[in-house]
Amino acid sequence: MVLTLALMLAQPEATEGAAPIPPLEEAARQVEARDAELFWNAFEGCDGDKVRALITDDFRMVHDIAGMVVGNGDEFARQISQSCADRAPGGASEGYRNKRLLTAGSQEVTPIGEWGVLQRGWHTFHEWRGEDAGWEQVGGARFINLWKWMPDEGVFRMQETISVDHAAALPYPPVTAE
Repeated sequence: MVLTLALMLAQPEATEGAAPIPPLEEAARQVEARDAELFWNAFEGCDGDKVRALITDDFRMVHDIAGMVVGNGDEFARQISQSCADRAPGGASEGYRNKRLLTAGSQEVTPIGEWGVLQRGWHTFHEWRGEDAGWEQVGGARFINLWKWMPDEGVFRMQETISVDHAAALPYPPVTAE
């Protein structure tokens, strides 16, 4: 009883005009769409400003290989913009292209009260190898994203991403034992 009362008192008061968090099925649909938009703009669309609009000010990215990659939204957007500038003509990585794809059927979304949702799944990474070869899968990883509901805006923004279990792509067709 005391715990229930404490939880009720800890709930933020709704402000006038604030949108309630959507039901789980709709929240999952929205998060999947925002996830696709964020990664499109980070990799293929190459637009740090659009990425910035999808994350919170206190956004964090934690990576199993690189550690704490970034600790705020402005820094992350700056890193994306710099990467995009490096890909441009005359840049250090001129012509480089890559993309990230959500592995179909791997997404799981769990509500975090009225605060937001936790999104988990797998994704793959691909690099452009030219007109003759096309896209090549170069690896994959598991991700855990924390999406905060922004009631005054009626949208989810990513607050934290944890990317783990990075591995190289397995050869295809598979190598078979003889």
